[in-house]
Amino acid sequence: MMSVDRRSGLSIQVDVAIAGGGAAGVAAAVTAARQGLRVAVVERYGFCGGGAVAGLSGTVCGLYEASDRADARPEQVVFGFADEFVRLLESRRGITPPVRYGKTYTRVHDPLVWREAADHLLREAGVQVFFHSTVTDVLLDGDRVGGLLAYTKQGKLAIRAAVTIDASGDADLLAMAGFPTFVGDDGKVQNPTMIFRLGGVDTARILSTYGTDTIMPEQVSDLLRRYNGNGYFLPRAKIWLFTTTRPGELLCNCTRIIGPDGRELNTLLAADFTDAETEGRRQVREYARFFRDHIAGCESSWVNDTGVQVGVRQTRQGRGVALLGNADVVAGTKFADGIARSPWPIELHTGAKPRVEWLLNDCYEVPFGCFVPERGAGLLFAGRCLSAQHEAVASARVTAQCFSYGHAIGHAAAMCVEARCEPRALKGVDVRSRLNADGARLGEAPMAASA
Repeated sequence: MMSVDRRSGLSIQVDVAIAGGGAAGVAAAVTAARQGLRVAVVERYGFCGGGAVAGLSGTVCGLYEASDRADARPEQVVFGFADEFVRLLESRRGITPPVRYGKTYTRVHDPLVWREAADHLLREAGVQVFFHSTVTDVLLDGDRVGGLLAYTKQGKLAIRAAVTIDASGDADLLAMAGFPTFVGDDGKVQNPTMIFRLGGVDTARILSTYGTDTIMPEQVSDLLRRYNGNGYFLPRAKIWLFTTTRPGELLCNCTRIIGPDGRELNTLLAADFTDAETEGRRQVREYARFFRDHIAGCESSWVNDTGVQVGVRQTRQGRGVALLGNADVVAGTKFADGIARSPWPIELHTGAKPRVEWLLNDCYEVPFGCFVPERGAGLLFAGRCLSAQHEAVASARVTAQCFSYGHAIGHAAAMCVEARCEPRALKGVDVRSRLNADGARLGEAPMAASA
């Protein structure tokens, strides 16, 4: 018996091929296309957004500095494409003003408006988008990537490109090509979560009872601990509840998804991914029932929606020519070839209580080399699969930074095409200069050595 697919399929030639239409993929595609390049994006869903939309993460985190001052106002330090996308959401009434998140602020977006904003930008830039298409192979000549293959209902899609960008979130193309990758902390990853929206909520009562901080106070955690195993299954006691752009609605980040054996699940594994979906939906119902019974303002609430898929925080990462270290995040390290800023804390979502480590009144930078494969040519990567240590990626993976990575790698791809050079030949300081000319506001390169 042989494997057969007799459909005709299709083939195209572009300058830049991108796997994945999340924040990084959209930013990279729009940026490269604005430089006059032919760009194609392959996305497995029928919309863009990645974890922000399919995973329903629902927030644009990473825009603002953190501060210990109770009266501190939002201090934005990340601009460029991230800022442009937020302004577009604002113009469409698809994002809230900044809301308190511990020592910093975040913004809650409408996932439907996010999709439409991405559609608008991609269409305006002339990007060719292939929805409902799953990357299956890379086109490889020796150690040089020359594009990708994808499954579509029409047949196999071959996209040949001068530069290919892995914005899959899972470093899929690097793994397919056999380039160096790694998974979490010796294979251990942050657990996934099933985020959900709750309708019919008296949000004014929620805010007056528990305060405006979206990280729920100890009185809520105490209730969750008390009732876990006492009529409810509530494996996580520290939870996040966000009011949204819609009246009477909460975005709920509560679940701790573990396997039947109590193990943190790794969604790279087919069985784990399946377990995560079913366990996630089960926990959503448990938390929603608990909220109706015990949380002020939720007495008449109902589950309005869950993520299209479980929210994935960490899987496989590319091993780049540079590695963002845990110490770099904590120290607010700046790099001569830094192409993105982040003020976001380290958030380790593992165990019953997530750990948060804040960087106050400062930000760190992520060097260009974190997106250039250690081995191979013709390929860049962007998004949460950046080359970073376990705790560092627990900060660097959030939405505003993924926009910034895509912005940088879109420019880098264009520079490669213009100069007919390989990504490893680019200088990060030159990419930084190009970003500054495009509104990133990174400032002059510090004197510190490159990573």
